[in-house]
Amino acid sequence: MKKGKDKKVAPAKIAVNKKARFDYTIEDTLQAGLALEGWEVKSLREGRAQVTEAYVHLRNGEAWLLGAHITPLATASTHIRPDPTRTRKLLLNRHELDRLVGAVERKGYTVVPLNLHWSKGRVKLDIGLAKGKQMHDKRAAKKAQDWKREQGRIMKSSNQ
Repeated sequence: MKKGKDKKVAPAKIAVNKKARFDYTIEDTLQAGLALEGWEVKSLREGRAQVTEAYVHLRNGEAWLLGAHITPLATASTHIRPDPTRTRKLLLNRHELDRLVGAVERKGYTVVPLNLHWSKGRVKLDIGLAKGKQMHDKRAAKKAQDWKREQGRIMKSSNQ
């Protein structure tokens, strides 16, 4: 048996935006880094984040995450004032930014945050290039989801 301290492993997913897949049809996904402050990383390790009401804004050839809420810890540093909903810069390369800007401006797409997760010790945000769903599309998606769940129940009961 190994001696030493047991390290706490942070969960891979920090926050998921379930509402995005319901309200939008996701055409393409990208992974972006986030420019964060120290207290934000500590809060994310505790899983204190929410991206349901967040959105991505493209301005001056840069991508920004607005409305994401990272709750500051009570033990945050005393010499700073943590702002839980501050605007955070998304770290993407020029090719990805140009592709997003082109799709949003010319084709009418929207960029939505999908989930916040850890990747090799860094915080990453999956963003999706999306089109808004109409009400009848949402109903059809819900109906298909319910039918799939019912199929699983039928298969489970027939196997027993």
